[in-house]
Amino acid sequence: MSRPHPFKLAVPVGPTDHAIGPGHAPVTLVEYGDFECPNCKQAAPAVKLLLEKFAERVRFVYRHFPLAEVHPHAVRAAEAAEGAGGQGKFWQMHDLLFENQAHLKLQHLTGYAERLGLDMARFTAEMDDEIYLQRVREHVAGGRDSGARNTPTFFVNGVIHDVSYGLHGLFDAVESALHGK
Repeated sequence: MSRPHPFKLAVPVGPTDHAIGPGHAPVTLVEYGDFECPNCKQAAPAVKLLLEKFAERVRFVYRHFPLAEVHPHAVRAAEAAEGAGGQGKFWQMHDLLFENQAHLKLQHLTGYAERLGLDMARFTAEMDDEIYLQRVREHVAGGRDSGARNTPTFFVNGVIHDVSYGLHGLFDAVESALHGK
């Protein structure tokens, strides 16, 4: 079973976060993730299952925590997700990036944007100008301040949960939070 650590979410969930699920849900699950991280790719379907199992009772928030020193394309992938988010397609890009994790070079990111039907002039200009880089850096800083050191790092109602022994502990943590334990 997952054991809570003393680390708490340093940056509260707000209106600019990318979230799935009702704002009034009793449980908020925050992930600090990296689109080039194999463990994050493995976690993505588990999070979808968790959201199905606890439908309407869990709100899921994704924040960027690219580990650039080991994943050279992760920062640009995060920027591409933000660019898609600026056009209302964050979650579609999120899914495409994980599905195509081995192909995250700029030409691939541009191809995914085209596939999603984004305004390509806007997407290209935003990527060229790195307008979302500061937002990605803010996510990383917030993650570090919260105790994130690797990816994925999850918080259940603001408390960090260790998933290094598997994601079943995350389901247990959500269940416990729903029952006030």
